[in-house]
Amino acid sequence: MKSIQVFDPALCCSSGVCGVDADQALITFAADLEWAAQNGARIDRFNLGQQPLAFAGNATVKGFLDRSGPDALPLILLDGEIAMAGRYPSRAELTHWLGTAEAAPAEPEPEVSGCCSGGRCGG
Repeated sequence: MKSIQVFDPALCCSSGVCGVDADQALITFAADLEWAAQNGARIDRFNLGQQPLAFAGNATVKGFLDRSGPDALPLILLDGEIAMAGRYPSRAELTHWLGTAEAAPAEPEPEVSGCCSGGRCGG
């Protein structure tokens, strides 16, 4: 089973899919992660604003942040190794990593909590 770890920048909620102006890229990625999980991937997702110790406790992530800073997030690890940084992978890239057949992406309804603007919290 492949392991995908997502280290997100500070988002208002665990997926960033919240508020009335949720970022479409985050909505698509949330659906793609769900697809990956349904196809056997183990998914762990960490939010810098809510789980900073997960970033500090992972030597690979800590080294990345020391070199590149939090503006270079998101960071995607595949089986503990850096697979991508600075953007979220597409469904096609996840498919390649998992070695599975690609399915059409689904678009979930965003959570409406009013905590975000444009997919990120202000402050």
